[in-house]
Amino acid sequence: MSARGDFIEKFGGVFEHSPFIAERAYDAGLILVPLTAKGVHAALVSIFRKASREERLGVLRAHPDLAGRLAIAGELTEDSRQEQAGAGLDRLTPLEHARFTELNAAYTEKFGFPFIIAVKGLDRQDILAAFEKRIHNGAEEEFETATAQVEKIALLRLQSILPEN
Repeated sequence: MSARGDFIEKFGGVFEHSPFIAERAYDAGLILVPLTAKGVHAALVSIFRKASREERLGVLRAHPDLAGRLAIAGELTEDSRQEQAGAGLDRLTPLEHARFTELNAAYTEKFGFPFIIAVKGLDRQDILAAFEKRIHNGAEEEFETATAQVEKIALLRLQSILPEN
C-alpha cells in the first residue's frame, strides 16, 4: 500500500465514517512528519472546517445515536463502542435507556443529526444532563456545538493512536 493509502487506512475513521477528510488533508500536503496527535488533528480539522456545510452535516449524521439501535445491535465502530462503554452507556437501566431513546428521537427530529458529545471522562448522568440542556439550543448554535464535539472526539481518537506532540 502507498503512504497515502496507509495514512487514509489509519486515520480515515477519525472523523466517523468520513475518510474524505483524511484524503483531502493528505492530498493538500498538510500532513507533516513526524506524525503527532496535535499535528494530524490540526490538518484534519482544517479540512473539516473548509468542507461544505452539507459535507459537515454528513459527518454529523455519520455518528451513531448514544445508546441507540446500533449499540444494541452491536453495529457501532470499535471507537464508538469503546467510547460509549467507557461512559457506561452499555449499562443503562431500562428507565435510562427509555430516556436516551426519547431524547435521541426528539433531538434528531429537531436538528436533523444525532446528539454528539465527546463522552470521555463523562458518565451517564453528565451526558444526560448535557443532552437535556442542548436539546433547547437553536439550530445554528447546536450545529456549531456538535461540530466542535466532533473535533474533540477526533483529537481524543488521535491521542490514542499517536504521540501528543
